[in-house]
Amino acid sequence: MINLFLFCRAGYEKDCAAEIQHHAAALNIGGFVKTNKNDAYVIFQCFKDGDADILVKKIKLNSLIFARQMFAAAELLKKLPEQDRISPILEALSKISYAGELRVETPDTNEAKELSTFCRKFTVPLRQKLKKKGILQEKENPKRPIVHVCFVAPGTAYVGFSLSNNSSPYACGIPRLKMAAEAPSRSTLKLDEAFIHFIPKDEHETRLTSGMHTVDLGACPGGWTYQLVRRGMFVAAVDNGAIDQALMDTGQVKHYQADGFRFEPPRKNIYWLVCDMIEKPSRVAELIEAWAINGWFKEAIFNLKLPMKSRYKDVSIILETMTEILKENDVKDFELSCKHLYHDRDEVTVHLRLNPTKGF
Repeated sequence: MINLFLFCRAGYEKDCAAEIQHHAAALNIGGFVKTNKNDAYVIFQCFKDGDADILVKKIKLNSLIFARQMFAAAELLKKLPEQDRISPILEALSKISYAGELRVETPDTNEAKELSTFCRKFTVPLRQKLKKKGILQEKENPKRPIVHVCFVAPGTAYVGFSLSNNSSPYACGIPRLKMAAEAPSRSTLKLDEAFIHFIPKDEHETRLTSGMHTVDLGACPGGWTYQLVRRGMFVAAVDNGAIDQALMDTGQVKHYQADGFRFEPPRKNIYWLVCDMIEKPSRVAELIEAWAINGWFKEAIFNLKLPMKSRYKDVSIILETMTEILKENDVKDFELSCKHLYHDRDEVTVHLRLNPTKGF
């Protein structure tokens, strides 16, 4: 394969492109990006055929901030004939064998979504032909590669594969979460997705369990507090504004009317610190650094609001600075990761875990 296809949020193509160029260069793989604003995807075209296969193996999807999903792709298929769209796709996928899953997708734009009905109908006959050719196994296999067919326009598609151990479990990298009617704000979905993304499912019972003590800085009206409460945790909700009364009625929430930047936890057994304050990203990062240096939590999830220019560069600098400051202050055992989640807008979500090697 010669192309690396990356899904991203519409309007963030430039940031996704800058990021993949940086990672490809680190692997000494040459190429160039092809993208248009608001396409919701980026193409990194390698100079050498087969290099995309290397990229899809060596670049960890979770290490990328702005890419939701990626797959190695062949050359763009154009003007697929209405009477037989399948044959050119089969030919482009001829070097793939016994894949475990098929995903027929579109980028996350209103224009591309108009193709979603066609994609659903097209999936059944395409799956049958792929199985007959030996490209796809008879039964889905989560350990085998995933075949991707992404229609970017009518009769126009990129086709290729991703590796099951380096791929999003969701089509286009988008989890479909349901907004709870009792949640006080839609921001609740950001923390819900963050927990799903950053915490392995088999560790939820130990790292997201009832009875934990947590702090929510900038909690008003309680969207993030809701996610903690519904998991049975006790929350110190810090905000000068009001907290949703239904949350207060649970008995699991204590409201501190205080400035989140000056608040100190009254108890030192805090497991989760969460923060979604609208502030300069560098200032929020400094706040989390201070809490980490003081050892006031075990894990934190916080959002950094993004500037309008050089977003990838600016976020990278903040993360590098955090890493340096934590190490300089003898916080040496930690994991730091960052993702532009689907329910984020002009922000990224960061996860910081202290002393991960000591277990739970």
